[in-house]
Amino acid sequence: MSADLPPLDVHISGQQLLDNPLLNKGSAFTEAERLEFDLLGLLPPHVATLDEQLVRTYESYRQKPSDLEKYIYLAALHDRNETLFYALVQAHVSEMLPIIYTPTVGLACQQYSHIYRRPRGIYLAYPYRQHLAAMLGHAPIKDVRVIVVTDGERILGLGDLGVGGMGIPVGKLSLYTLCAGIHPATTLPVVLDTGTNNQELLEDPLYLGWRHQRVRGAEYDDFVESFVQAVRNLFPNAILQWEDFAKQNAARLLERYRDQLCTFNDDIQGTGAVTLAGLITAADITGIPLGEQRVVILGAGSAAIGIADQIVAAMVHAGRSLAEARAAIWLVDSRGLVHSGRADLEPAKQVYAHPVEQVAAWGYADLARIPLLEVVQQVRPTALLGTAAQPGAFNEAIVRAMAAHAPRPVIFPLSNPTSKSEARPADLLAWTDGRALVATGSPFAPVNVNGQSVPIGQCNNAFIFPGVGLGVLVSGARRVTDGMFIAAARALSARAPMRRDPRLALYPALEDVRQVSRDVAHAVARAAMAEGVAPPMADDELARGIEAAMWQPVYRPYRRVAAPPRG
Repeated sequence: MSADLPPLDVHISGQQLLDNPLLNKGSAFTEAERLEFDLLGLLPPHVATLDEQLVRTYESYRQKPSDLEKYIYLAALHDRNETLFYALVQAHVSEMLPIIYTPTVGLACQQYSHIYRRPRGIYLAYPYRQHLAAMLGHAPIKDVRVIVVTDGERILGLGDLGVGGMGIPVGKLSLYTLCAGIHPATTLPVVLDTGTNNQELLEDPLYLGWRHQRVRGAEYDDFVESFVQAVRNLFPNAILQWEDFAKQNAARLLERYRDQLCTFNDDIQGTGAVTLAGLITAADITGIPLGEQRVVILGAGSAAIGIADQIVAAMVHAGRSLAEARAAIWLVDSRGLVHSGRADLEPAKQVYAHPVEQVAAWGYADLARIPLLEVVQQVRPTALLGTAAQPGAFNEAIVRAMAAHAPRPVIFPLSNPTSKSEARPADLLAWTDGRALVATGSPFAPVNVNGQSVPIGQCNNAFIFPGVGLGVLVSGARRVTDGMFIAAARALSARAPMRRDPRLALYPALEDVRQVSRDVAHAVARAAMAEGVAPPMADDELARGIEAAMWQPVYRPYRRVAAPPRG
């Protein structure tokens, strides 16, 4: 109990209080509170401390036989006692973050309808679209500040999981609280259930979503439009984060709404910023300026385009022209190198299409399908990034080709979950004689190289989006801009352990994520002010505001008050 905090006014009591996860303290209610709130007899007599509860819950957690069972246990704790949940995960963040988010959340989304216990968030199903605003208004919290929404069509690297995609907004919002202290009582997960094209789910008798093929076209757009307008009306001060939408929708929805409300897409902008942070650090370590990097990206979906756009923006900021910066990016999709001679390119890819005349000079026989190995051999990139969810795509031949021309090749297999990673760090280091600068999207254990333990930094969006949200809320920013993400990337890069010691990782340890979020929030807020989307604020005032906004998972004393009048 944190007695130095002012008491919280609470108007519910008895079993209703125990059933409220935001207010429940379980066995930690004091004797005075048990008397005051009609809890005598509803709890065992011993008054526990939060530390005692942490010992008990961690012991129970460790007894679970699989990662999925651990996820289920933590989800149940989350639904029972939010303060204890966040205190436990914060105490064991490196161990538990991969459980509550990637990679285990992917399996939980796949099994969502089979492990479902109780609802969390808002389920907006297309058949009830005429009630959409009313459904959103049923949210149990009214002061909503952060919304994460998905339609479940492209969950991690796992594809269409329908209503099971709800696990992603729930997980992301947990990270907002865990990493940046966004109060859990101000967060709202939402799934837009517009059907699923996953036949296995449609045939599953336990599937909880709308059993229908996905709605497309104008019907889909009208549904999303109704959702956005309802958010603007009901929660005008909220940040709306788009998550795991398919590539045909992700970028265009962001562009459509980014000037209407405070919104961003973490798959595009967050992934771009966290990757850019690693590249900024790698550029400084290798001595090759960011503006002179040559980057090959396997994949050309939302994440790849977001990464490319962030790199280009940073290169332009460093002095290169827009054309020069775009020419430094080479995309390879499922049909090979993206170039102007291909007639199948979507608008986002066309921006990064290299002239077919340039590519034809390579002499490769089939210009329609130029593979990754050929691109690496011809382009001689300084950095190779993977976003294609193709396990093993960075094979020995490709990696050795990278190592043949780059003294310190930068190789980031970024796809999630772990099963979709383009390569294992141990192989990357073995094939480059330990010279590669490696970061991954999923967590990997350190690798032994010539008797030395090499830590593998995780290129984890958790280092970016929670701090972005915190900076936006504290600064009062009206919009989320690209410049704010570049500022976030630079703030993260400044925290890279490798800057202190070349034997360390490109990214901080997860134990440092709260301090990283403070730095990111400060940088984002300053960028918002510089771009004119937030009112000016002195640095010391900003720092105090950030600290005051970061909720801590401790028990506050309660004071009973009368229930507010209805209506």
